[in-house]
Amino acid sequence: MTQSAEDRIFDSFASALAGAERHETPYRHWFMSDIFPTDALARLQSLEFPVGDLGGVSGKREFHNDQRHYFDRMNIERHQVVSDIAGAFQSPRMVRLIETFFGIDLGGTYLRLEYAQDVEGFWLEPHTDLGVKRITVLIYLSDEAGHEDLGTDIFSADKQPAKRSPFSPNLAMAFVPGDNTYHGFQKRPINGVRKSVILNYVTDAWRDREQLAFPEQTVSAA
Repeated sequence: MTQSAEDRIFDSFASALAGAERHETPYRHWFMSDIFPTDALARLQSLEFPVGDLGGVSGKREFHNDQRHYFDRMNIERHQVVSDIAGAFQSPRMVRLIETFFGIDLGGTYLRLEYAQDVEGFWLEPHTDLGVKRITVLIYLSDEAGHEDLGTDIFSADKQPAKRSPFSPNLAMAFVPGDNTYHGFQKRPINGVRKSVILNYVTDAWRDREQLAFPEQTVSAA
């Protein structure tokens, strides 16, 4: 029997977790590869969303909320790959897999997936994601010249640069937010558009419900 797209996405992510590299400093984080099946990756890379204009302002993604794109109701209806990925990460078996691997409880949370497009002038100040986010997985997509140096910057507890994640299509960095999980993006040249998918499961305290894949439905491992 031919596997469904959601089945193949689950299998690919499960394999990525099985082969993940775990690092303990400056805080626990993982590097993973081959996150999505190759066809899903290609379709993600080719999605055409309007690219925002920073207007000389950066440091926090929230500064440009009106220009951001999500795996929301509208995009789930418009793009099959968005629907497939959202369905896969909403499924109980995926929730169980993530809970077991990372040692977390996702009960009562909502799936949030952002399609990030970063351009020249973009940077992010060190921040932890602690609060309403139970897990953060930063999945890299683009492969333009020079993008191999566009990984996430990882900072020590005193917000000093410690290391930089590898950046290549279908690689990812993951961590469980805590009070020391400082990460960001130091300003440096960006050729073209730095594309990534940001995966979070967020608590009911998340205010921007329109960003959620299924705003009326929490995830469950049952």
